[in-house]
Amino acid sequence: MVNIGIVFLVVFLALMTGIGIWGMRKTKTLGDFFLGGRSLGPWVSAVAYGTSYFSAVIFIGFAGTQGWQFGLNALWIALGNAVIGALAAWVILARRTRRQTQNLDAMTMPEYLQERYGARHLKPVAASVIFFFLLPYSASVFKGLGHLFEAVFGIPYDIALLIMIAFTGIYLILGGYFAIAITDFIQGIIMFFGAAVMILVLTAGEGGVPGIIGRISENYSLHIPPARQPSVVTVISLVFMTSFGTWGLPQMTQKFYAIKNEAVIPKAAIVTTIFALMIGFSAYLTGASAHVFFDLDTIPKNAAGAIQYDLIVPALLTGHLPQLLLALILLLVLSASMSTLSSLVLVSSSSVAIDLYPSRVDAKTGKDRSVAMMRFLSAIFIIVSYFISRFQISIIVTLMSLSWGAVSGSFAAPYIYGLYWKRVTKAGAYSGLIAGLITEILLFFVLGPANSPLAASFAIVIPFIVVPLVSLWTKAPEKVLLDRAFEGL
Repeated sequence: MVNIGIVFLVVFLALMTGIGIWGMRKTKTLGDFFLGGRSLGPWVSAVAYGTSYFSAVIFIGFAGTQGWQFGLNALWIALGNAVIGALAAWVILARRTRRQTQNLDAMTMPEYLQERYGARHLKPVAASVIFFFLLPYSASVFKGLGHLFEAVFGIPYDIALLIMIAFTGIYLILGGYFAIAITDFIQGIIMFFGAAVMILVLTAGEGGVPGIIGRISENYSLHIPPARQPSVVTVISLVFMTSFGTWGLPQMTQKFYAIKNEAVIPKAAIVTTIFALMIGFSAYLTGASAHVFFDLDTIPKNAAGAIQYDLIVPALLTGHLPQLLLALILLLVLSASMSTLSSLVLVSSSSVAIDLYPSRVDAKTGKDRSVAMMRFLSAIFIIVSYFISRFQISIIVTLMSLSWGAVSGSFAAPYIYGLYWKRVTKAGAYSGLIAGLITEILLFFVLGPANSPLAASFAIVIPFIVVPLVSLWTKAPEKVLLDRAFEGL
């Protein structure tokens, strides 16, 4: 398996490098680097959205943890991700996001918020939220990939990290978003067909998908007594956080900025939904099938006897998939993680290069320095991610746990209200951002990391109440600003 896996890996990384070099030739301006020149069609846009959505976290961590603890209820997460996180997001957000960001000449979430509300200080505040919470998140993806390489290929963790950083840096720094989108498309194809084959092989000896679902249902109550099964509130909060929560994540909404035109949206919505259904259901069904392939004695545990959830899916796949298919599945996990990682690094670096960089044009020569600055900062962010992954400072680990709720809680309400409601004010936007961030931080520490989905759900919902309340009691926005933002809508 190692030999096959290494061959697949070398071919994959060589392909990514070639695309980066090709993308460099098509990247001339900041708009090219960050948004692919707003020229992407439905298939590439849809798959780029899907591959940014799903990473190694879903295949290794979430699938193992929720699959074992939730059983078949984990499939509700997959359904929510597809219907709410993919289909509804494209239908409700894509058209207005594409139109308003073009009207306002905004390339990032902080730029959009500043221009939409005429709030000069909102951009640096929003950029700081992205910097402090998405950078540690990208480091966590690096860390997961490093351990995967170490376990599968026998490559030491430090060397594995360096390999990942080098190749991610090459195709991201050279080609920017165009290279990311093309590599995402290739990675998405690998993910889609790899996930389909994985399910077919795993369920073949159990009577197919219906058969293994019946076995999971029978064994779940034996392994997880009713008193220890997650509550309905827990399931709903996790579905909400991972589905609606994506609506406020900059690395996801960026995909709407970059589409070629509004005619792309219906096709992209369908493709993204099908992709999300396949990836989500295959991942969570695989995790839940641990109740068929393991019992309480054989489930992976540590020396103290506690279940090691992150090892459930790797142990299941290693024990029940043929050598060639296992190598393909490892490439699937790598593809999912690299696509998510590249989007995170690009958005994180933009928080400085676009949102905080004071001048993009050299005062003496008149030359636009923005693309060079984005490339430089992407490299810096990748290097910083390496050191975070390598040394795991305690405060960084906490920021990783806070990241999803903090970012989505800060941005979802100001962003979504801004697309549809003309009466929302600058004060309302500020209040929503601050309310979401403070709610997430307070509830995270009050409820504890085990209840982080519930904390994140509250952090996302509360600003939707705060924004209209503050807006109705503060001065309405100027007509000139609204006419510019809503032109053509």
